[in-house]
Amino acid sequence: MKNANIRVVATLTAIAVMSFPSLSAQAQDGSATYKAKCAMCHGADGSKITAHDLQGAAAQAMSDADLAAIITSGKGKMPASKSLKPDQVTALVAYVRTLKK
Repeated sequence: MKNANIRVVATLTAIAVMSFPSLSAQAQDGSATYKAKCAMCHGADGSKITAHDLQGAAAQAMSDADLAAIITSGKGKMPASKSLKPDQVTALVAYVRTLKK
């Protein structure tokens, strides 16, 4: 019985790990874009601009669509990033999620 439970847990863990590699890959792709396009204003860890701390609860509570819209269209003093392809925007959103405190 114990071996059966261990097998179930091991199987579920393997499934969970295999379900999320694309997020990890997206976040890695987003990291390079972030460093090139965003870090100069937002800081390496996303906390340079206090009012727009990408690590904080307000930014992390935004939906992926809202973050993508801000990245694409800009907001306030942040300029639009119209040159980014949709997959780059998706990767940036995935990377911003990794900055969570």
